[in-house]
Amino acid sequence: MRCPVCGNLDDKVLDSRVIEDGKAIRRRRECLACSRRFSTFERVEEAPLVVIKRSGLREPYDRAKLYGGLVSALKGRPFDDSDIEGLVVELEDRIRGNSGEVNSSEIGLAVLELLKEVDKVAYLRFASVYKGFDQIDDFEREAAFLRIDSGPLPAKLEKESPPSA
Repeated sequence: MRCPVCGNLDDKVLDSRVIEDGKAIRRRRECLACSRRFSTFERVEEAPLVVIKRSGLREPYDRAKLYGGLVSALKGRPFDDSDIEGLVVELEDRIRGNSGEVNSSEIGLAVLELLKEVDKVAYLRFASVYKGFDQIDDFEREAAFLRIDSGPLPAKLEKESPPSA
């Protein structure tokens, strides 16, 4: 590894640590010529992922779009940046599969599936955009689907729900 200060190619590794849940290694190095220390990161190089849009156009996968969609859906919910980053990593693992191409609809469905598992409110927010809700009936139908799919409300929530007429 070339020293970023003096350009020398001789160094020694002082420390190696696994990071990003085992997906990368951080190495702390010391240049043998100038004694400066620097860090390097080693990751598996994955084949680029191509997203096939509804129009048929192909574009490179953009992690920032997925992250931004999750941030919008989870705004005001009990999730911090590291939680959202973990969800992005999980979604990327789900959508990569065996191929270097994925339909945008597969990504949307994977997001819906994950949000249904972790936060029902975020699921409804994302679904309203993804499925193009334009009436209150769309929200009511999707909320009813969530109730049926996940069973009865927990006792605490049942008590907080307004009484039916």
